[in-house]
Amino acid sequence: MDTKIWDVREYNEDLQQYPKINEIKDIVLNGGLIGLPTETVYGLAANATDEEAVAKIYEAKGRPSDNPLIVHIHSKGQLKDFTYTLDPRVEKLMQAFWPGPISFILPLKPGYLCRKVSGGLSSVAVRMPSHSVGRQLLQIINEPLAAPSANLSGRPSPTTFNHVYQDLNGRIDGIVQAEQSEEGLESTVLDCTSFPYKIARPGSITAAMITEILPNSIAHADYNDTEQPIAPGMKYKHYSPNTPLTIITDIESKIGNDGKDWSSIAFIVPSNKVAFIPSEAQFIQLCQDDNDVKQASHNLYDVLHSLDENENISAAYIYGFELNDNTEAIMNRMLKAAGNHIIKGCEL
Repeated sequence: MDTKIWDVREYNEDLQQYPKINEIKDIVLNGGLIGLPTETVYGLAANATDEEAVAKIYEAKGRPSDNPLIVHIHSKGQLKDFTYTLDPRVEKLMQAFWPGPISFILPLKPGYLCRKVSGGLSSVAVRMPSHSVGRQLLQIINEPLAAPSANLSGRPSPTTFNHVYQDLNGRIDGIVQAEQSEEGLESTVLDCTSFPYKIARPGSITAAMITEILPNSIAHADYNDTEQPIAPGMKYKHYSPNTPLTIITDIESKIGNDGKDWSSIAFIVPSNKVAFIPSEAQFIQLCQDDNDVKQASHNLYDVLHSLDENENISAAYIYGFELNDNTEAIMNRMLKAAGNHIIKGCEL
């Protein structure tokens, strides 16, 4: 397949003026797949009402068929086609956080979306992106788009055009080239099928932010990994580079040398922690300061992609943040990327 590239960076504010905008629209409406920029990560988008188009998403990614997809919309008015009357509490949260990086799992009204979108479940996750290009494309196409991350299943998610191109060139119809995703991590997924609500996947919209709008609305989520996932990122291996990755904590404790050759080992740490890594090791900046979780989140997937692009790196250690409400999302992605491998600095 010849994958088209649509560079829209000069048309961010008025995508209708892009000369090939109708080509993009026609490809999607005729069952094609496109790489779609959003503020979280790039999505692999198809018409959510087209069974064959959605099946192509699973095929292109190598994605398990019981792993549901998030539906992307440009306005709340689209919800009436495939969800029931919204609970006023959900509407209040949508008013606060949409458009933006949060997906709501809602009861699914059957008959409009194809069944593959929900993985056969009676619920569906829905999001309204805030990204200028992504939102305009949704308005122009004017159909709900199913869009998981635009990468091969299990690999680090894509935050740049190049990431999408490396994984999916020749496997999809086209890629919309825009700037790097601002957030860098996938959306928060909030299960609103029962109250109190549960965070099925952490993201930049935290539990504290949600309960500030709607007090006492969040319950502890205790999902079983053996069950069918109700949201992406819950059950299967995700976000992993090919390079072996381990989370390192207590980096300030002495990292032993014992004559070890560190030259092919990368340490992905904040700049203010570089003094604690072996001088012979390769330093990769995660962020400037260990308190800057937002910058670390923005950079994470780009850094993980870079590991596999450097043939001189045989293994990597990545800085583990102390777990709290603000670090839950990035630590969730790190733990999955590292296969839950964690080590203390003094154990090296």
